Amino acid sequence: MSSLCSVAVLLSSLVLFLATESLSHPLCNDLTAPFNPKQPLAFCQFNGSVCCNSKEDLELQRQFQAVNVSESCSPLLKSLLCSTCDPFAAELFRAESESRQVPVLCNSTVSSNKSTQSLAETDFCGRFWNECQYLSVNNTPFASQAGDGGNTSTISKIWKSRNDFCDVFGGSSDESSVCFNGQAVSFNISKATVPPPSGICLEKLANGSYLNMAPHPDGTNRVFLSDQAGKTYLATIPAEGSGEILKIDETNLFLDLTEEVHSDAELGLLGIAFHPDFSKNGRFFVSFNCDRVKWPECSGKCACNSDVDCDPAKLDSDNGANPCQYHSVISEFFSNGTYVKPVEVRRIFTVGLPFTSHHGGQILFGPKDGYLYFMMGDGGSKGDPHNFAQNKKSLLGKIMRLDDKYEEVDMITKGGNYGWHYYEGPLLFNPSKNTNSTKISNPISPVMWYNHSEGSSASITGGYFYRSSTDPCLYGMYLFADLYAGVIYGGAETPVGSGNFTSSHIPLRCSSDSPIPCSFEIEPSSSSSSPPLGFVFSFGEDNKKDIYLLASSGVYRIVRPSRCNFHCPLEKKTSLAPSQQPDRSPTSPSLSKQLHNISTTLVIEEMNMFNSKCLTLLRTIHIRSVVTHVQNKGGAFRLVNSSYLL
Repeated sequence: MSSLCSVAVLLSSLVLFLATESLSHPLCNDLTAPFNPKQPLAFCQFNGSVCCNSKEDLELQRQFQAVNVSESCSPLLKSLLCSTCDPFAAELFRAESESRQVPVLCNSTVSSNKSTQSLAETDFCGRFWNECQYLSVNNTPFASQAGDGGNTSTISKIWKSRNDFCDVFGGSSDESSVCFNGQAVSFNISKATVPPPSGICLEKLANGSYLNMAPHPDGTNRVFLSDQAGKTYLATIPAEGSGEILKIDETNLFLDLTEEVHSDAELGLLGIAFHPDFSKNGRFFVSFNCDRVKWPECSGKCACNSDVDCDPAKLDSDNGANPCQYHSVISEFFSNGTYVKPVEVRRIFTVGLPFTSHHGGQILFGPKDGYLYFMMGDGGSKGDPHNFAQNKKSLLGKIMRLDDKYEEVDMITKGGNYGWHYYEGPLLFNPSKNTNSTKISNPISPVMWYNHSEGSSASITGGYFYRSSTDPCLYGMYLFADLYAGVIYGGAETPVGSGNFTSSHIPLRCSSDSPIPCSFEIEPSSSSSSPPLGFVFSFGEDNKKDIYLLASSGVYRIVRPSRCNFHCPLEKKTSLAPSQQPDRSPTSPSLSKQLHNISTTLVIEEMNMFNSKCLTLLRTIHIRSVVTHVQNKGGAFRLVNSSYLL
């Protein structure tokens, strides 16, 4: 296996599960990711990543030079032209909701509660009107909205007053985007008021091993748990501190696909997603693997085919299986809310797997578009030898968006190339010499990573942004783990919305009054324990936003830090008894008002179980961007959970 392994993380706008309140995130006007230019731009000078290359920078300079502009207006016009190169250009131009040639100009007459630098006090729209009202709109971004005769008119002739001008081009920053104040977008980097966590306290609620947890769409304290073999159970979660265990009715399965699912080391039931209107239509979807030798209906096009310059006849068997003997399947099912017979409504996706590992499998619904998103790994084998991830004709190493409505399959993130197999983590990867390779430009770098030399690590298991009030000192952190090491890491974005993350290991204990006693070693300085979790397969989240660890040793819930003698100064203020917990339903903003607002993100992880020396990392992508192409190394065990960041 290779020496490094990587994981892609889509930060919270995909959720996809996009919260109604979200902060801005670096993204270009064409919905591609910002990049670091090979040479600094000569005209539009930015520090760090940008959204323009040198050719586009030169075109902007020529456009500026073609305009007859006054001395006082000149710097304002230049900054406005260069705003298209800002790494937050998509927010400035509201690229995801409308088509604009001019960014939203900060207007002091519109209130603002954004944390970006001095936006509330800046009236760039008014300044631009005062200094540039006699500017001819010819060869400027304003020409497209000037109407008839615009090429010969000035700003003041077309828009008769400052109010008229700013009604069209002005706006403010808010919790979903930023406005242009004449400078590069920056953030208030003052220290967060929420203190860092001193540790994470767990209680064990169930034995048994599960790969998926999904909250019941009815908003109650029920969840669905599925195991690798293909069984899905309906479980009831007890209130914290009640001393009760997770109530799982194993005699009355919600769904049993054990006859269809092929379960092996890296194969099985890998994902379950409920339709946004499940309460009305009863539709849900399951991602699983099947064996065409044992199940004749397991049949689809092999991912190794002539379209991608791959011949399955030339592939060797892998772990005793022939090429494309195993398939990745997404099937639709119907339920009346209580049970479902194991008969699919329809098969919406099937593809043969060239190897037995690195095939992902997570499925998620987008919050705004209603599409079903499916994450696939690179197909397996050492170092992606056929370079499937970089081949746009291949479905492997990609994120796909499926319309249930029209049977359409699209690629997601436009231009979102994460570098595999030319990069692993922040470093160059050296695949075997017989691997075809081409150079790629502007790969998206990871935002967090850790080295396996730090412990007995194997691969990353992600992950949610913590949104519960149970432990206020964890609020807003992205939690992830390692499959083997049994440790939890926390990633903090500073400032929120900037895309700048730092991560660290968070101490872990099991509460001494856990409903199910943990197998543990007592820490000398504490009456609580550090639980040997075994393999940490996945994370889960319930309708109250409490977070769960799904491990080989059982199901664990993150509980109040004081139960493990961890100190969080905010606990008394926000951690209430179960009956007093604030409403955290999707329609209630009470929780987000108590704590700081957050950037919505989607998190996707890929794992390589057998790569004991690999560098594991997290990558971040603005979720709302729907792009054509995400490449990364595939998930060996499964593509584990995403963060809903609500």
